[in-house]
Amino acid sequence: MTVLEAIQRSSEFLARKGVDSPRLQAESLLAHVLQTSRMKLYLSFDRPISEPEADAYRELIQRRGKREPLQHIVGTVSFCGLELRVNGHVLVPRPETELLAERAANWVNARSQASVLDFGTGSGCLAITLARQCPSALIDALDISSDALIVAKDNAVRHEVAGRIQFLQGSGLEALPAGHRYDLVVSNPPYVPSEEIKTLMPEVRDHDPVSALDGGSDGLDFYRVFSTGLLSCLGPRGVVMLEFGYGQAAAIETMFSIVGWERGEVVRDYSGCERIFIAQRSD
Repeated sequence: MTVLEAIQRSSEFLARKGVDSPRLQAESLLAHVLQTSRMKLYLSFDRPISEPEADAYRELIQRRGKREPLQHIVGTVSFCGLELRVNGHVLVPRPETELLAERAANWVNARSQASVLDFGTGSGCLAITLARQCPSALIDALDISSDALIVAKDNAVRHEVAGRIQFLQGSGLEALPAGHRYDLVVSNPPYVPSEEIKTLMPEVRDHDPVSALDGGSDGLDFYRVFSTGLLSCLGPRGVVMLEFGYGQAAAIETMFSIVGWERGEVVRDYSGCERIFIAQRSD
């Protein structure tokens, strides 16, 4: 069996299993097995695949056919140009969250120094990106899950920013250092309404941690906590940047405005959907 034949057969199999972008998925998994890049596969379509390689590839394709996420199978995901380790203990970072990282980095770099909190750090994607892109930032990264923090700390070490991030474990804002005030809080909190979780794609529903998805009955539990609780965690003119789900912008804007935040900005993602809410503490 050649590289091209393996890709074609696997693409057909994954398509029958309902996997999105089956050709891309098949190529990515074969590149992983052969320890090469997808682009180099195109230069070696006639290359024979050895029996051990075929066996390893077949196993990975079977796992993907059962809707295990590609990122879990290969063990990493690309985020803002960084390869981050992921597993079932953390939410797989999505491309939409890269926009949040970009806006946060631009805000931090426009200041001489800023103290930043990444609430619900998961894989550490936001905290690590900010540490890499913002040399003067002072960063805390909080998560309730000790297993998630193991992943985040490992990623920080891999990208040589472990000494720049203070990782904190705990539930909610009460886990933060007493009396500390942040200039910026960033978060991609759980925002899926509880009853909608069962309707999500199997890759998400069955493999991402429920605690990183479930935002309560309407998906807005964490935003209610943020709208009031962050007022005491932010310094003068402090800013919050939050990712949110489809159709939630108006409700989030309202809950922040009625407790005294300055009028928020809603940023659309690359597909045109409202995705990020930005508000500043009113002093």
